[in-house]
This record gives sequence, structure tokens and C-alpha cells, in this order.
Amino acid sequence: MKKVTVRARKEDFPDLSRIKSLFKDAVCFLEESNGAVQMVFYVPDEELNKLVDTLQESMDLRYKQVLLEVSSPDFVVSSFLKKAEKKFKTEEETPVEKLIDETKRYIKLDYGKIILTSIAGIIALTGLFMNNVTVIIGAMLLSPLLGPIYAFAVNTAVGKIEYAFRSLANLLVLVLIAILFSCLITLVISAFVNLALTPEILTRMDSSHINIFTAILLGFASMFAFSKGIPESTAGVAIAAALLPPAVVVGIMLVKNFQEILSPLTLMFENIVGLMVGGLVATLVLNIGPRRYYEKVVAKKFITRTLWFLISLVGILFLLSIFRR
Repeated sequence: MKKVTVRARKEDFPDLSRIKSLFKDAVCFLEESNGAVQMVFYVPDEELNKLVDTLQESMDLRYKQVLLEVSSPDFVVSSFLKKAEKKFKTEEETPVEKLIDETKRYIKLDYGKIILTSIAGIIALTGLFMNNVTVIIGAMLLSPLLGPIYAFAVNTAVGKIEYAFRSLANLLVLVLIAILFSCLITLVISAFVNLALTPEILTRMDSSHINIFTAILLGFASMFAFSKGIPESTAGVAIAAALLPPAVVVGIMLVKNFQEILSPLTLMFENIVGLMVGGLVATLVLNIGPRRYYEKVVAKKFITRTLWFLISLVGILFLLSIFRR
């Protein structure tokens, strides 16, 4: 059950009788005071997107006096609403505004993400040299690499071009940090100890065209899970598994065997591109996009061009992985 509050000037207010006729399963209260009108809806979750669309089409939100707020009450006691909720069998859709709001924390690169990525890279490096899968998985749980992928996909889908590029830039910076830290630590330790390349390291040096399709599926599944409210620590393991260990191995090979660096580097880029493609495909399947027509036009152009570019990169990486074998 959602609570939708609409505040506006009386002359800007939508046709209440029309909205009531469209949403017979909603409970509505209306208040007027000093030329301003406030209307409160209690509506089943499944009707929320439709109600928000209808209200936005009926009002001009450019005025500061016009406000639409959505919240989730702790509980609502109403026999009518209880009966109304039983009518709906479909799954609740997450409003696009909520998805966009959740990406805001990933648009800005802060010290917390940098520190977490650095620590995760060091732990992954330790696990790789120890040939210990458990330690590597622990590093994946710490790594904050899912957020930028999620933010890139959502902002691309809604046509927020600047935010999409900023999310992508943050992802590349975090990956670069993992590479640099693993390189520096490997360089320091190698001065005192002869570090051997373990099987866990060698497995991240075998780039294959299959990895691209696996990354696409991971990107799709992670985006789907995140949009459905599954905790980031659960969905993020898949992203970290695809990005963090190969990035750390790139840092290791910068010190141990520079001639072989192309293999883990190719694997890392295959996973990055595949995850981005999978995330964008998920936004199309989930019908994530802006509500207004002119915003939809911009978003459609941007996501189409982005997908074509990424698919071209997938093709190049696919051919590269075949010819290198």
C-alpha cells in the first residue's frame, strides 16, 4: 500500500472526478486551504505507477507550488483497501523515480568507495596468491562495484546522459585503483619473497568468448535483482566476481609477467562490456524509462546508440578472444 500526496494551487489541480473514476480501488481525501489544494491517495502498490503517470499528465510540475510525494505507511487499517489489494495478482513495480534516486549515491565518487575498493583489492590479492577461494569471495563481498554498473544502466535508460557517463567514469576509476594497489603491493612483496602464480591467478588469464556471454547474463541478473530490492551485498557478488579478480590479476602481471598482461586485461574488458550490455537489456525488459514523452525520445536515442556501441565492442572482443586461442 502506498500513500500519494498531491499539493498544488487550485487552478493547477487535476480533474478529481476523472481520477476517481480511473482509480476506483483507491481511497482519496481532499483538503482546501488559502487557494491551495492537497489530495491524499491510498492506493494498492500495483496501481502506483499508473496513478503517478495520470497525475503528472494532469499537472504542470514546473511550478514550485506543485508537489507530488509518494511514501509507504507503516500500516493502514481499512477494510475497503484490504479488499482492493486482494484484486491484484501482479507483482509490484518499482517506480522509476525510486530507481533514479537510488543511483544518486553512486554518481559521486567518495573516499568510502575508494577505501573499500582498495581493501577489497588487497584481500583479493591475498586470496589469489594463497590460492584460497574463500578469501577471494570475502573480497567480493566488500567490493562496491555493483553500484556504478547499476547507476550507468538506469541513467542511460532514462536519458540522464551526464549521470550515465559519471557512473561509468567512477567504475573505471575504482577498477584502476584495484589494479594499481595490486601492482604496488606485488612489487613490494616480490622484493622480499618469490611469489608464484597460483591456479587461481592462472584461471583469470584465460579470456574466452564464453566469458562475454556469461558477463551479459550476470549484468542482466544483477540489474534485475537490484531493481527488485534484493540487497546490494547479494547481487553485488556477481559483479565483483567478474571484475575484481581479473583487475587484481592485471596488477599482478604488470610486475610478474608483463608480456602476458593482454589475457587478463582482455578478460576484464570483456566482463565490463558484458555487464553493461546485460544491465541495459534488463532495463528494456523491465520497462525502465522516463514518464514524459519528450524525455522518452531523448532516452530512446541515447540507449539505442549506447547499446549499438557496446554491441560493437562485444563483437571486437569476441573476435579477439577467438583469434588469440
